[in-house]
Amino acid sequence: MTGATLTLYNSLTRATEAFAPIDSAKGVRVYSCGPTVYSDPHLGNLRAYVFTDTLSRVLRWKGHALTHVINITDVGHLTSDADAGEDKMEAAAKQRGLSAWDISRHYADVFRRNLRDLNIRTPDHMPLATDYVEKMIDFAKGIADEHCYQLDSGLYFDSSTVPDYGKLSGGQDDAGEGRIESVEGKRHPQDFAIWRTTPPGETRQMEWDSPWGRGAPGWHLECSVMSAELLGLPFDIHTGGIDHREIHHVNEIAQNQAHCGCANSGAKIWMHNNFLVDRGGKMSKSKGGIATLDALVAKGVHPLAYRLMCLSAHYRSELEFSGENLMAALVRLRRLVLAAEKFRTRRCRTTSTPPRRCRCWRNCSPTSNWGRKRG
Repeated sequence: MTGATLTLYNSLTRATEAFAPIDSAKGVRVYSCGPTVYSDPHLGNLRAYVFTDTLSRVLRWKGHALTHVINITDVGHLTSDADAGEDKMEAAAKQRGLSAWDISRHYADVFRRNLRDLNIRTPDHMPLATDYVEKMIDFAKGIADEHCYQLDSGLYFDSSTVPDYGKLSGGQDDAGEGRIESVEGKRHPQDFAIWRTTPPGETRQMEWDSPWGRGAPGWHLECSVMSAELLGLPFDIHTGGIDHREIHHVNEIAQNQAHCGCANSGAKIWMHNNFLVDRGGKMSKSKGGIATLDALVAKGVHPLAYRLMCLSAHYRSELEFSGENLMAALVRLRRLVLAAEKFRTRRCRTTSTPPRRCRCWRNCSPTSNWGRKRG
């Protein structure tokens, strides 16, 4: 073990805690909420994975064996945290004139490439939600009788059946409830869909048979199932964006409690990174005109400059995205590379087979006019 005790801020307890693995024989088990692959990841999305990569490197540096999972949501949740409305995957497929399966494969590949460009280590598992639908149905069967009720629109979780519902968010507030669309017949405003039944007369491209009718799993269900399958419950750390703290992770905890019949939240420590903001507010896909990593590269900005910009602010603080901040990070990156090159026995420029010690992106130095070399 290296150095002093590692302390982490736990969103569940709102306190900084000394960290030790639940089971040292299993190492540290980390689950990170991944993207819904219906469009290009924007820079705000990618900040979350710069954070989780930094966390994973610290854990390894402290001497811990690590198992890290980043899921890929390839069966779309809805256009908000609502339980009704248009499915993001289906909507993107209609707009592009492609199948939902083609859309998910394409944007999953873009996401993986973005991680490589940011020098984010490949996690041990990157499961696809569609590969776990049968296990989601089994999970739902196990909690349905005691914790769920059925409406015409699907199977819903009764939030009153688990202890301390909403503890992670500090209690459900009006802002949180306002993000959950009202569905006729729900017992409580906070209740959420476990299974969404396809409406009569409609057909989804992604739908499966279930005891509650043909349809698709609720968004929250997938993370409970994949984390339990790949890491076991309880596991050590769950990460995600701060927007997940209010609804998605609250509902995930409720499902975990129902599944184990206890007060266990699933993860021992919950960690949430804050938003990337521009001067117009939070960066999000719904606002349009989003900034992507590929767009930065097309303008000649090295992707590691964005990574360095992310590291310039505490992960729980908002980070402003601006041309000034990005260019300042690019200058710092160049200085770091120049300083490192003084200690290298071999230089990396534009060779087709870079030296083993070289970690430059795409065989090019940030100090060169490398942006034109992308192809």
